[in-house]
Amino acid sequence: MLPPLTRHHWIFDLDGTLTVAVHDFPAMRRRLGIPGHVDIIDWIDTRGAAEAARLHRALDAIEHEYASLARAAEGMPELLAALETAGCRLGLLTRNTREVAGQVLRRLGVDRHFAEEALFGRHEAPPKPRPDGISRLLQHWQAEAGDTVMVGDHLHDLLSGRAAGTATVLISPGDPPPDWRIHIDCHFGSPGQLLAGWLAARPPT
Repeated sequence: MLPPLTRHHWIFDLDGTLTVAVHDFPAMRRRLGIPGHVDIIDWIDTRGAAEAARLHRALDAIEHEYASLARAAEGMPELLAALETAGCRLGLLTRNTREVAGQVLRRLGVDRHFAEEALFGRHEAPPKPRPDGISRLLQHWQAEAGDTVMVGDHLHDLLSGRAAGTATVLISPGDPPPDWRIHIDCHFGSPGQLLAGWLAARPPT
């Protein structure tokens, strides 16, 4: 099993990891009529089929609004370019939809780094923290979890990586909550800092 930063398969979360976080989740819950402090997707999926379909359409529309505001996180374009140049394979696993993810990646000019079939949203696999999306990406790549990294900004990302057997990297400018730390292999403040750590960890050529 390779050390985390020398692995060759990299799976990224989108919002708050590759982008600057802009989502106002309390406002989203109010617009959707969802109680506070509950998981939006989990709550929608407990509704009847017709109501869940209506709420998913409404959520998709809100997420497209946020996609139009997307900004690249510090060092993100450089990180993706460096990994791809080094021969790493890149995938994206988001609780958003594949369509919204594609919109964001195109807006930020980094869509070329991700094959369409390596973009997994909540309709391609059960959403994080379940590990299904990671497992399906590994199957698509015919890759091993021991050669894979899950990178994200939320506990959902860390738990999905742990459950799938990958390394986990947290992107967060502040200290993580104490109960997150057992699930973190590496912690960086930004994609730019992760790039610096990856460059330092690469074996000499």
